[in-house]
Amino acid sequence: MLGDLALPIASFLLFILLFNFGIQSISKTAEDQQLRFAEQAVRRAAVQCYTIEGRYPANIEYLRENYGLAVDSDRYVIHYQRLGQNLLPEIAVFPAENGEQK
Repeated sequence: MLGDLALPIASFLLFILLFNFGIQSISKTAEDQQLRFAEQAVRRAAVQCYTIEGRYPANIEYLRENYGLAVDSDRYVIHYQRLGQNLLPEIAVFPAENGEQK
């Protein structure tokens, strides 16, 4: 009797394992995409500022106040280093440790 159930039980457990792996993979892909979108938003706001004002902003706060940049600071840490008024700043966005979803 137990031998007859071994294959269906093993198949079911394998299905659950693969399903869980698929969900985790999709979740990781979505998190990576959100991170890229956040970085693109910062870059677009900086370029928009340069286009309008002829210089890149000194800091992220300027973009938030004047260009409507809205990146969730609980989820992301923004690295923004201006290299000069007319050079594209170094921009990188990282997940915040306390906002990182598992």
